[in-house]
Amino acid sequence: MGKFIVRRLLSIIPTMFLIVTLSFFTIRLAPGGPFSSEKKVTPEVMQNLMHKYHMDEPLYKQYLRYMGDVLQGDLGPSYKNKDYTVNQLIGKSMPNSMILGITALCIALIFGSLAGLISALKQNSWADYSLMSLASLGISIPLFVVAPLAVLIFAMKLHWLPSSGWINSRAGLTTLIMPAMTLALPYFSSIARLTRASVLEVLRSDYVRTAYAKGLKKSTVLFRHVLRGSLLPVVTYLGPAFAGIVTGSVVIEQIFLVPGIGNYFVKSALNRDYTLILGTVIVYSLILVIMNFIVDVLYSLLDPRITYK
Repeated sequence: MGKFIVRRLLSIIPTMFLIVTLSFFTIRLAPGGPFSSEKKVTPEVMQNLMHKYHMDEPLYKQYLRYMGDVLQGDLGPSYKNKDYTVNQLIGKSMPNSMILGITALCIALIFGSLAGLISALKQNSWADYSLMSLASLGISIPLFVVAPLAVLIFAMKLHWLPSSGWINSRAGLTTLIMPAMTLALPYFSSIARLTRASVLEVLRSDYVRTAYAKGLKKSTVLFRHVLRGSLLPVVTYLGPAFAGIVTGSVVIEQIFLVPGIGNYFVKSALNRDYTLILGTVIVYSLILVIMNFIVDVLYSLLDPRITYK
């Protein structure tokens, strides 16, 4: 197990190297540049801008310079956000996106697992049909439809929650409830369906029948054997889900005015802000790689039959 963890940690290095390299050259294949939208810029000013950011150098030199800075933890200056570096922009926005993403994922995991377990134990009952219908709706309806409806109902009609803002405002933690619940909906639906299918499969397995034959309590069998074994597909889903819930919060951040990294990601893509685009890609990719590593480790803890050699 220890050797596997070391190997997986070391494999992160070439993976991130390939991601950064491909992203660096792919971005520069797109037409235009970070200064192409500047109005009334003389050729002398444009030349000075290109020289200031070393963009007048050959592409391979720009790449080597950038990789050297990245290895030192420097993601470079932002071309469009004057007087700010990419590290500063990501540093002040990423914690907000992480708070929103972790909260939404916890909501989805807790309620999704519970809904899936209830549906499996009450198979073909009204509870099963109701919960799975809700899960189907959660997957089918896009977030850009759910979010405005949530604002209309809970903020404008019922006046229960603020329509926008963040936890550092006067409304406090109540501003987190609606965006987190909205963002969690599709992931709740997927986890509920995965849990239901997995629990039904485990309930039919031989070792569960043996546990019942030994006279174990139903609650013991469910929580010690059934639920533990049925969580494997859910754990597999959590790796990409966490990365997706952070990267996919762009719509939610825009609608609820959350000061997260999604705003910078969209603006950097529109403005051809190369360094900011690369910085967000690196952060998102690192989250995905690390979460997949954690999932592999959790696999062996949940299922002793799985070994890594």
